[in-house]
Amino acid sequence: MRYDDSSPPPESGSSVSPDRHWFTRRSTLAVAAAALAPTCLAGWVLTQVLTGNGQDDHRPQASPLPASHASSADAKPSAASESTPASPAPSGSPSGSPAAGKAPLTGRTVVIDPGHNTGNFKHTREIDRQVDIGTNLKECDTTGTTTNSGYMEAEFTMDVSRRLRTVLESKGLKVVLTHEAGADRPWGPCIDERARIGNEAKADAVVSVHADGVSEGSRGYHIILPAKVKGGGADTAKIIESSRLLGERIANNFARTTGSGPANYLGSGTGLVVRDDLGGLNLSTRPKVFIECGNMRDAKDAAQLTSPQWRQKAAQGIADGIVGFLGG
Repeated sequence: MRYDDSSPPPESGSSVSPDRHWFTRRSTLAVAAAALAPTCLAGWVLTQVLTGNGQDDHRPQASPLPASHASSADAKPSAASESTPASPAPSGSPSGSPAAGKAPLTGRTVVIDPGHNTGNFKHTREIDRQVDIGTNLKECDTTGTTTNSGYMEAEFTMDVSRRLRTVLESKGLKVVLTHEAGADRPWGPCIDERARIGNEAKADAVVSVHADGVSEGSRGYHIILPAKVKGGGADTAKIIESSRLLGERIANNFARTTGSGPANYLGSGTGLVVRDDLGGLNLSTRPKVFIECGNMRDAKDAAQLTSPQWRQKAAQGIADGIVGFLGG
């Protein structure tokens, strides 16, 4: 019997049975199958994953749209885009915010005129001097009124005016007071000078702060607007409309902030009154109003006017009205 060079020769006297040959072939096939099994299993698993046909998910799978057909409304932003705010527009763009540190009202001027002067009581001869208000002559100034307990209108107007200045300056506005009472002058100024200060400052708005002195039971605020006056140095035609807008803004904000109602004794409940006999209005060339914040002779109004907390509200209300008028 001839043997292949790769097979060992049988031992002397031995023989190879047919069962031995079958067993050898079966063992060889089993080893080969065992070697191929992991590869086939891996391929099957990969196929299931790619086709989305996992056994644990029994929901029907929607066919994905091509990227070009996907709706932008269905796209959900990533976690990073949800938590990171959008970058602000450059300040130079139309939608950009004002430059840092620059308030929207910067460069605008407001003149605040604190009514009367605490020193006027000691200078009655000086304040009685007649001045031209365009349509006639009138006293340079008056003493103003007081509460029944002696709190002076001039004290009230100066306190509110200083509070008002602080609020307006925080908005970026330039604020000019017509006087600082005893700090800069012992009396006055006269009503024609008060008007001139606002005109020369080229004020965007002028507000004269006052409190009324009428009978008990008369309560509430009112805003005095300029009438149409022309004569001598007075010509209010150009400021009628703008002054009314200023007055309306202040009235609305003052009422809301202080809780006060419009005067119950004049103005027909509107809180607005037009007058042609006030030199501070007649001689103004800038939008200007007077505000009578309440009645110092009424006990309920006086309780408010003498309260520092209420005076702060009054200043805030007036300021809000001015800012609204200026578009801030």
